Amino acid sequence: MHTILGAGGPVSNALAQELLKQNQAVRLVSRREIKTSGNATWVAADLKNYQQVLQAVQGSSIIYMCAGLRYDKKVWAAEWPVIMQNLIETTKATNARLIFFDNVYMYGHVRGAMTEETPYNPTSVKGEIRARIAEKLMAEAKSGNIRASIARAPDFYAAESLNSFYDSMVLAKYAQKAKALWLGDPATKHSFIYIPDAGKAVCLLGQHPESDNQIWHLPTAPELTGKEFIQLAANTFHTQPNYTKVNKLMLQTIGLFNKLIGETAEMYYQYEYDYVFNSAKFQKTFQVQPTSYVTGIKQFSSFLLKQVK
Repeated sequence: MHTILGAGGPVSNALAQELLKQNQAVRLVSRREIKTSGNATWVAADLKNYQQVLQAVQGSSIIYMCAGLRYDKKVWAAEWPVIMQNLIETTKATNARLIFFDNVYMYGHVRGAMTEETPYNPTSVKGEIRARIAEKLMAEAKSGNIRASIARAPDFYAAESLNSFYDSMVLAKYAQKAKALWLGDPATKHSFIYIPDAGKAVCLLGQHPESDNQIWHLPTAPELTGKEFIQLAANTFHTQPNYTKVNKLMLQTIGLFNKLIGETAEMYYQYEYDYVFNSAKFQKTFQVQPTSYVTGIKQFSSFLLKQVK
Protein backbone atom coordinates (compact mmCIF):
# COMPACT_ATOMS: atom_id res chain seq x y z
CA MET A 1 0.00 0.00 0.00
CA HIS A 2 1.25 3.47 -0.96
CA THR A 3 -0.10 6.16 1.36
CA ILE A 4 0.00 9.85 0.49
CA LEU A 5 -0.34 12.23 3.43
CA GLY A 6 -1.61 15.65 2.47
CA ALA A 7 -3.50 14.46 -0.60
CA GLY A 8 -5.19 16.94 -2.90
CA GLY A 9 -2.27 19.28 -3.58
CA PRO A 10 -0.32 19.65 -6.86
CA VAL A 11 2.54 17.29 -5.98
CA SER A 12 0.36 14.68 -4.28
CA ASN A 13 -2.02 14.69 -7.25
CA ALA A 14 0.85 14.17 -9.70
CA LEU A 15 2.29 11.41 -7.50
CA ALA A 16 -1.07 9.66 -7.18
CA GLN A 17 -1.48 9.67 -10.96
CA GLU A 18 1.91 8.03 -11.41
CA LEU A 19 1.22 5.35 -8.80
CA LEU A 20 -2.20 4.56 -10.27
CA LYS A 21 -0.68 4.26 -13.75
CA GLN A 22 1.42 1.46 -12.28
CA ASN A 23 -1.68 -0.21 -10.81
CA GLN A 24 -0.52 0.39 -7.26
CA ALA A 25 -2.96 0.51 -4.36
CA VAL A 26 -3.04 4.14 -3.22
CA ARG A 27 -4.46 5.54 0.00
CA LEU A 28 -5.10 9.28 0.01
CA VAL A 29 -5.07 10.97 3.41
CA SER A 30 -6.39 14.46 4.04
CA ARG A 31 -8.86 16.35 6.20
CA ARG A 32 -11.14 17.17 3.27
CA GLU A 33 -12.76 14.32 1.40
CA ILE A 34 -11.35 13.41 -1.99
CA LYS A 35 -13.40 11.49 -4.54
CA THR A 36 -11.63 8.32 -5.59
CA SER A 37 -11.99 5.44 -8.02
CA GLY A 38 -10.14 2.30 -9.04
CA ASN A 39 -7.17 1.44 -6.82
CA ALA A 40 -7.41 4.66 -4.80
CA THR A 41 -9.14 5.06 -1.44
CA TRP A 42 -9.50 8.06 0.85
CA VAL A 43 -9.04 8.27 4.61
CA ALA A 44 -9.59 11.29 6.84
CA ALA A 45 -6.85 12.30 9.27
CA ASP A 46 -5.45 15.37 10.98
CA LEU A 47 -1.66 15.15 10.73
CA LYS A 48 -1.34 16.85 14.12
CA ASN A 49 -3.10 13.87 15.73
CA TYR A 50 -0.71 10.94 16.14
CA GLN A 51 -3.39 8.28 16.57
CA GLN A 52 -5.21 9.44 13.44
CA VAL A 53 -1.99 9.39 11.42
CA LEU A 54 -1.04 5.95 12.74
CA GLN A 55 -4.46 4.58 11.87
CA ALA A 56 -4.36 6.15 8.41
CA VAL A 57 -1.05 4.54 7.43
CA GLN A 58 -1.65 1.02 8.76
CA GLY A 59 -0.54 -1.58 6.22
CA SER A 60 1.54 0.89 4.20
CA SER A 61 4.89 -0.07 2.73
CA ILE A 62 5.66 3.53 1.74
CA ILE A 63 4.43 6.81 3.21
CA TYR A 64 4.73 9.94 1.08
CA MET A 65 4.45 13.21 2.98
CA CYS A 66 3.25 15.91 0.58
CA ALA A 67 1.20 18.14 2.87
CA GLY A 68 1.51 21.90 2.94
CA LEU A 69 0.38 24.09 5.81
CA ARG A 70 -1.34 27.45 5.70
CA TYR A 71 1.24 30.01 4.60
CA ASP A 72 1.67 31.58 8.01
CA LYS A 73 4.90 31.51 10.01
CA LYS A 74 3.01 31.22 13.31
CA VAL A 75 1.09 28.21 12.03
CA TRP A 76 4.31 26.65 10.77
CA ALA A 77 6.08 27.22 14.10
CA ALA A 78 3.23 25.62 16.04
CA GLU A 79 2.33 22.74 13.73
CA TRP A 80 5.37 21.56 11.75
CA PRO A 81 7.32 20.21 14.77
CA VAL A 82 4.25 18.28 15.93
CA ILE A 83 3.61 16.86 12.47
CA MET A 84 7.25 15.85 11.99
CA GLN A 85 7.31 14.07 15.36
CA ASN A 86 4.12 12.23 14.41
CA LEU A 87 5.67 11.22 11.08
CA ILE A 88 8.78 9.88 12.76
CA GLU A 89 6.87 7.94 15.42
CA THR A 90 4.44 6.55 12.84
CA THR A 91 7.29 5.44 10.61
CA LYS A 92 8.92 3.66 13.55
CA ALA A 93 5.66 1.98 14.54
CA THR A 94 4.83 0.70 11.04
CA ASN A 95 8.36 0.10 9.71
CA ALA A 96 7.25 1.78 6.49
CA ARG A 97 9.58 3.83 4.31
CA LEU A 98 9.00 7.60 4.44
CA ILE A 99 9.57 10.03 1.58
CA PHE A 100 9.24 13.65 2.70
CA PHE A 101 8.57 16.23 -0.01
CA ASP A 102 10.38 19.44 0.87
CA ASN A 103 11.19 22.92 -0.40
CA VAL A 104 14.45 24.93 -0.36
CA TYR A 105 13.68 27.53 2.30
CA MET A 106 16.26 26.12 4.73
CA TYR A 107 19.13 26.97 2.37
CA GLY A 108 18.53 30.70 2.62
CA HIS A 109 20.25 33.01 0.13
CA VAL A 110 22.75 30.82 -1.72
CA ARG A 111 25.47 32.24 -3.95
CA GLY A 112 25.74 29.65 -6.68
CA ALA A 113 23.74 26.48 -7.20
CA MET A 114 21.80 24.72 -4.45
CA THR A 115 22.82 21.05 -4.16
CA GLU A 116 22.07 18.29 -1.68
CA GLU A 117 25.29 19.27 0.13
CA THR A 118 24.38 22.95 0.51
CA PRO A 119 24.48 23.84 4.23
CA TYR A 120 21.34 25.13 5.89
CA ASN A 121 21.58 28.89 6.42
CA PRO A 122 17.99 30.12 6.57
CA THR A 123 17.29 33.83 6.28
CA SER A 124 13.58 33.62 7.09
CA VAL A 125 11.42 32.33 9.92
CA LYS A 126 9.85 29.76 7.60
CA GLY A 127 13.32 28.65 6.52
CA GLU A 128 14.40 28.17 10.14
CA ILE A 129 11.38 25.96 10.77
CA ARG A 130 12.01 23.88 7.64
CA ALA A 131 15.68 23.48 8.59
CA ARG A 132 14.81 22.16 12.06
CA ILE A 133 12.31 19.58 10.88
CA ALA A 134 14.57 18.40 8.02
CA GLU A 135 17.51 18.02 10.41
CA LYS A 136 15.34 16.09 12.86
CA LEU A 137 14.13 13.69 10.17
CA MET A 138 17.57 12.98 8.72
CA ALA A 139 19.09 12.53 12.19
CA GLU A 140 16.59 9.72 12.83
CA ALA A 141 17.34 8.19 9.43
CA LYS A 142 21.11 8.34 9.82
CA SER A 143 20.82 6.80 13.30
CA GLY A 144 19.06 3.82 11.74
CA ASN A 145 15.82 4.43 13.60
CA ILE A 146 13.75 4.86 10.44
CA ARG A 147 14.08 4.59 6.66
CA ALA A 148 13.45 8.04 5.27
CA SER A 149 14.51 10.34 2.47
CA ILE A 150 13.87 13.94 1.54
CA ALA A 151 12.64 14.78 -1.96
CA ARG A 152 13.44 18.45 -2.39
CA ALA A 153 12.18 20.77 -5.12
CA PRO A 154 12.34 24.46 -6.04
CA ASP A 155 9.33 26.58 -7.00
CA PHE A 156 6.98 24.66 -9.28
CA TYR A 157 4.83 25.40 -12.30
CA ALA A 158 2.03 23.77 -14.31
CA ALA A 159 -0.28 23.19 -11.34
CA GLU A 160 -3.96 23.32 -12.28
CA SER A 161 -4.65 24.97 -8.93
CA LEU A 162 -2.54 27.93 -10.11
CA ASN A 163 -0.97 28.28 -6.67
CA SER A 164 2.51 29.09 -7.92
CA PHE A 165 3.48 32.61 -8.85
CA TYR A 166 4.65 31.73 -12.38
CA ASP A 167 1.36 29.94 -13.09
CA SER A 168 -0.92 32.65 -11.71
CA MET A 169 1.04 35.83 -12.40
CA VAL A 170 2.53 35.03 -15.81
CA LEU A 171 1.10 32.00 -17.62
CA ALA A 172 -2.54 32.52 -16.65
CA LYS A 173 -2.25 36.25 -17.39
CA TYR A 174 -0.87 35.69 -20.88
CA ALA A 175 -3.52 33.04 -21.56
CA GLN A 176 -6.04 35.84 -20.95
CA LYS A 177 -3.98 38.30 -23.04
CA ALA A 178 -3.48 40.35 -19.89
CA LYS A 179 -0.34 42.00 -18.50
CA ALA A 180 1.87 39.73 -16.41
CA LEU A 181 3.44 40.38 -13.02
CA TRP A 182 6.99 39.37 -12.15
CA LEU A 183 8.12 39.03 -8.57
CA GLY A 184 11.59 40.45 -7.96
CA ASP A 185 14.38 41.21 -10.41
CA PRO A 186 13.64 39.82 -13.91
CA ALA A 187 17.35 39.88 -14.73
CA THR A 188 18.16 37.22 -12.13
CA LYS A 189 18.02 33.48 -12.77
CA HIS A 190 15.35 31.18 -11.38
CA SER A 191 14.61 27.45 -11.37
CA PHE A 192 11.12 25.97 -11.63
CA ILE A 193 10.20 22.28 -11.50
CA TYR A 194 7.46 20.93 -13.76
CA ILE A 195 4.79 19.42 -11.50
CA PRO A 196 4.41 16.16 -13.50
CA ASP A 197 8.20 15.71 -13.24
CA ALA A 198 7.98 16.10 -9.46
CA GLY A 199 5.29 13.43 -9.24
CA LYS A 200 7.27 11.01 -11.39
CA ALA A 201 10.46 11.61 -9.42
CA VAL A 202 8.89 11.00 -6.01
CA CYS A 203 7.28 7.86 -7.41
CA LEU A 204 10.69 6.74 -8.67
CA LEU A 205 12.24 7.18 -5.23
CA GLY A 206 9.50 4.95 -3.89
CA GLN A 207 10.59 2.21 -6.28
CA HIS A 208 14.19 2.31 -5.07
CA PRO A 209 14.80 1.42 -1.40
CA GLU A 210 18.49 2.09 -1.95
CA SER A 211 17.58 5.79 -2.19
CA ASP A 212 16.59 5.83 1.49
CA ASN A 213 18.31 7.98 4.13
CA GLN A 214 19.42 10.61 1.63
CA ILE A 215 18.38 14.01 0.33
CA TRP A 216 17.41 14.15 -3.33
CA HIS A 217 16.97 17.21 -5.52
CA LEU A 218 14.22 16.34 -7.97
CA PRO A 219 14.89 16.76 -11.72
CA THR A 220 14.60 20.40 -12.72
CA ALA A 221 15.41 22.06 -16.05
CA PRO A 222 18.36 24.49 -16.20
CA GLU A 223 17.56 27.93 -14.81
CA LEU A 224 16.49 30.90 -16.93
CA THR A 225 16.26 34.60 -16.20
CA GLY A 226 12.91 36.14 -15.40
CA LYS A 227 12.98 37.94 -18.73
CA GLU A 228 13.53 34.62 -20.52
CA PHE A 229 10.61 33.03 -18.66
CA ILE A 230 8.42 35.99 -19.58
CA GLN A 231 9.41 35.86 -23.25
CA LEU A 232 8.91 32.09 -23.37
CA ALA A 233 5.41 32.45 -21.94
CA ALA A 234 4.55 35.29 -24.31
CA ASN A 235 5.72 33.24 -27.29
CA THR A 236 3.62 30.27 -26.20
CA PHE A 237 0.44 32.34 -25.90
CA HIS A 238 1.22 34.55 -28.93
CA THR A 239 1.09 37.79 -27.00
CA GLN A 240 3.41 40.66 -26.13
CA PRO A 241 5.82 40.14 -23.19
CA ASN A 242 4.35 42.99 -21.16
CA TYR A 243 4.79 42.81 -17.41
CA THR A 244 4.95 44.83 -14.21
CA LYS A 245 7.74 44.22 -11.73
CA VAL A 246 6.59 43.61 -8.15
CA ASN A 247 9.15 44.73 -5.57
CA LYS A 248 9.43 44.05 -1.85
CA LEU A 249 7.89 47.36 -0.79
CA MET A 250 4.82 46.59 -2.90
CA LEU A 251 4.53 43.17 -1.24
CA GLN A 252 4.84 44.68 2.22
CA THR A 253 2.26 47.36 1.45
CA ILE A 254 -0.25 44.89 0.03
CA GLY A 255 0.57 42.62 2.95
CA LEU A 256 -0.94 45.14 5.33
CA PHE A 257 -4.32 44.20 3.88
CA ASN A 258 -3.63 40.66 2.64
CA LYS A 259 -1.92 38.33 5.13
CA LEU A 260 -0.95 35.75 2.50
CA ILE A 261 0.89 38.38 0.45
CA GLY A 262 2.46 39.74 3.61
CA GLU A 263 3.83 36.29 4.44
CA THR A 264 5.58 36.22 1.05
CA ALA A 265 7.69 39.29 1.83
CA GLU A 266 10.27 37.43 3.96
CA MET A 267 10.93 35.09 1.01
CA TYR A 268 11.55 37.98 -1.40
CA TYR A 269 15.29 37.21 -1.49
CA GLN A 270 14.47 34.16 -3.63
CA TYR A 271 13.32 36.51 -6.40
CA GLU A 272 15.81 39.33 -5.83
CA TYR A 273 18.88 37.13 -6.32
CA ASP A 274 19.75 34.12 -8.47
CA TYR A 275 17.81 31.03 -7.38
CA VAL A 276 19.60 28.10 -9.00
CA PHE A 277 18.64 24.50 -8.23
CA ASN A 278 20.96 21.64 -9.17
CA SER A 279 19.47 18.16 -9.65
CA ALA A 280 22.48 16.41 -11.22
CA LYS A 281 22.64 13.72 -8.51
CA PHE A 282 19.11 12.50 -9.21
CA GLN A 283 19.46 12.75 -12.98
CA LYS A 284 22.72 10.79 -13.00
CA THR A 285 21.56 8.14 -10.52
CA PHE A 286 18.23 7.40 -12.20
CA GLN A 287 19.14 8.38 -15.77
CA VAL A 288 16.24 10.80 -16.17
CA GLN A 289 15.99 14.22 -17.74
CA PRO A 290 13.65 17.02 -16.68
CA THR A 291 11.01 18.36 -19.05
CA SER A 292 12.22 21.49 -20.83
CA TYR A 293 10.45 24.75 -20.06
CA VAL A 294 9.37 25.04 -23.69
CA THR A 295 7.66 21.65 -23.56
CA GLY A 296 6.23 22.06 -20.06
CA ILE A 297 4.72 25.47 -20.73
CA LYS A 298 3.35 24.31 -24.08
CA GLN A 299 1.65 21.30 -22.47
CA PHE A 300 0.23 23.38 -19.63
CA SER A 301 -1.02 26.05 -22.03
CA SER A 302 -3.73 23.68 -23.28
CA PHE A 303 -5.27 23.60 -19.80
CA LEU A 304 -5.05 27.37 -19.34
CA LEU A 305 -6.58 28.15 -22.72
CA LYS A 306 -9.54 25.88 -21.96
CA GLN A 307 -10.17 27.92 -18.80
CA VAL A 308 -10.33 31.12 -20.84
CA LYS A 309 -12.94 29.81 -23.28
